[in-house]
Amino acid sequence: MTDLSWLVARPIAHRGYHDLNKAVWENTLSAFDRAIDRGYAIECDVHLSADGVPVVFHDDDLKRLARTEGYVWQRTAAEMGALRIGGTADYVPTLQQLLDHVRGRVPLVVELKGIPGRDEGLVEKVCALLHAYRGEAAIMSFDHWLIRQFPAHAGTIPTGLTAYGTKDHELEAHFSMLAHDISFVSYSVSDLPNRFVRFVRERLHMPVITWTVCTQAGVEQTFAHADQMTFEGFEPDPVRAA
Repeated sequence: MTDLSWLVARPIAHRGYHDLNKAVWENTLSAFDRAIDRGYAIECDVHLSADGVPVVFHDDDLKRLARTEGYVWQRTAAEMGALRIGGTADYVPTLQQLLDHVRGRVPLVVELKGIPGRDEGLVEKVCALLHAYRGEAAIMSFDHWLIRQFPAHAGTIPTGLTAYGTKDHELEAHFSMLAHDISFVSYSVSDLPNRFVRFVRERLHMPVITWTVCTQAGVEQTFAHADQMTFEGFEPDPVRAA
């Protein structure tokens, strides 16, 4: 089994160490720099642009973050890079720009955001970039159709399921993803504990990180039932590990 001790060795800053989009916005180089300065790992989100380039952006539409109409899949990477986030000087970076910026200084957890019919090549292109990257990095997704593509492209890149829920049909869907060689799980802290997370930790010895921890209660819930947290809105001890 691949050693994933680095994945749980330090708290993971949700979309970088932003300030809840007051002055430093999510998924920007400014937020990533603040995480690096504090020694946090970085979680970020990636979509595919109109010209097939992975870009770092959370939403499928542009309104909340870039204050304009339209969708990521309608814009080229250059057009996305010309946008400004939240009225700040920060722009939308490509995944390659992020990798060049981080340079292996802290681990990266890259969440792939699927848009049915608009994301062909997303997994392959992200994996190609990470294979060439000299640093600790993992990929994950909520989207089962993307996870099914992970084994064909990931190779040695750690792959994860992002998930939530406690109902039987939700947990059974998560169990079905274990057939696709995932190596960790990222689970909603508000849905712990549950039998899926217990199974992957206790029977498969698979690391589990949580999302998104915003309170001390969430910290305590994480370390009672998982291995590390993805956090926002406060400053945890950067060296706390499971």
